[in-house]
Order: sequence, then structure tokens, then C-alpha cells
Amino acid sequence: MSADAPRIPLAVSALDLGALLCSRVCHDVISPVGAIVNGLEVLEDENAADMRDVALDLIAKSARQASARLQFTRLAFGAAGSAGARLDTGDAEQVVRGVIEDQRTSLEWTLPRVLLPKNRVKLLLNLVLLAGTTVPRGGVIRVTGAGEGDDVTFALVSTGQSARIPQGIEALAKGTLPEGGLDAHSVQPFYAGLLARDCSLSIGFTQDGDTVTLTAA
Repeated sequence: MSADAPRIPLAVSALDLGALLCSRVCHDVISPVGAIVNGLEVLEDENAADMRDVALDLIAKSARQASARLQFTRLAFGAAGSAGARLDTGDAEQVVRGVIEDQRTSLEWTLPRVLLPKNRVKLLLNLVLLAGTTVPRGGVIRVTGAGEGDDVTFALVSTGQSARIPQGIEALAKGTLPEGGLDAHSVQPFYAGLLARDCSLSIGFTQDGDTVTLTAA
């Protein structure tokens, strides 16, 4: 957003928004960090020598998972450079694959590698998180773009069994707060909407059978 562009009014205080995003990051990394601690406790147990290899494997996998999630959240929620910075969509693809791809979910990334304004790339990462919620049993998420230069728009097509648009997510992306207020779960789609409006874009959802299309245009 340019210096002379109008400010986007917040429906929640900046302090609360920052605290909720911090809670979201902690929620994302607590599971693998806890698994690392459990693995270390097994290694320290002299009566569990036969579990040493299992513990080492758990620690290694959990450390990689924690690292991938931290790298992703640094770009998706963090400052990621100074004001006006530009980010590489190739780096975005790398961190997305680290958190999205697993035995159930695959990613098809068709965006070219370019430098885009920071908030546009942050929006893209948050759109991927939203797309992941539409295929709770896994599937394929296809990331595409349209347009050129800084005006590129995004479309993410998610296909999988029991695909659905999560209840309330569209309202959150439009900036409408739930009755009970934001929490660490609902803050992410709300934040995605803030990023979209900062980029003069609007987030939309459509569904056709087991396919959900998420757009920012």
C-alpha cells in the first residue's frame, strides 16, 4: 500500500491482532517441539535403550517439521524485510511445500519465479493456508496466477474427498468478526483478508463438488 493510500480500519486492536498472530505461531510449532522433548526424554531413560532408534527418528522428523513451520510463519506472518521490500515467489513455494505437502496433500505450483511486493507474497502464503482448510482429508492444491508484474492475482484450486468451504471463513476474510471475537484459530483468515485489502484485492470462495476455488482478485 502506498504512503498516500487510505489506511484500512481495523475491527480489532493492533495489540490484540499481534498477540493472536503470536498465539497462532505458537500453536503451529508446539506439536513438533513437544515431540522433540518426548524423544529426548526417551533417550535419557536408561530402561528404554531399545527405543533409542525410534526416539532419534522422532527427534529428526519433528525438528524438520518445526523448522519448516517457523520458516513459513516468518514469511506469512512476520515482517520479512523492511517496509516496501519485495519477496521471491520461489522462496514462497519452497516454504509452502515444507508445510503443505505430506502423504495426503500434494501441491501443484504454476506461478513463475518473480519478485513481488512483500504483502502480496504474504497474502499468497495465507491463501495457501486457507486452501488447506478446504480439503480436510487431503487432496491436490493447485496454485495459479493471472496478470503481470505487481498486479498479479491468485487462484487456488483445491480438489479432494469431502472438500468444503469452512463455516465462517468467508466472513472472516471480509473482515467480519465472529460473535465471540477472534481467537488463535480464526485470526488467520481475518489476517488474510487484511492483506488482500492492503493489495486492493478481494478474497472469494466457490465450490463445485469436491473442488473448491479460492481467488484473490
